[in-house]
Amino acid sequence: MSIPLAQQQCIPCRGGVPPLEGGALDALAEELGADWRVVDGHHLEKEYRFPDFVTALDFVNRVGGMAEEQNHHPDLFLAWGRVVVRIWTHKIDGLTESDFVFAAKAETLHRPPA
Repeated sequence: MSIPLAQQQCIPCRGGVPPLEGGALDALAEELGADWRVVDGHHLEKEYRFPDFVTALDFVNRVGGMAEEQNHHPDLFLAWGRVVVRIWTHKIDGLTESDFVFAAKAETLHRPPA
């Protein structure tokens, strides 16, 4: 039995490995679920909705803290009531398993609007 993505740790990529593709990419995307999209086989993206700016900002701050802990940093786009999280491994310009781990961890930080 494998460890759920959200319980794993991001592993820094040293480069020299190919990005995920094909069945490996599809399997991790299916495991992740939660409305995350694989965009052009290159990055993961999800838009989160919030009832106001302050709640969205709080989410950005929590994701930022987790990014520092995991040493894996997404692009975060903050607007009133929404946050877009986009992640990929820059060193290989594509996706690794750690990107899916990060996305799963971000899901644990999201508190749906009441």
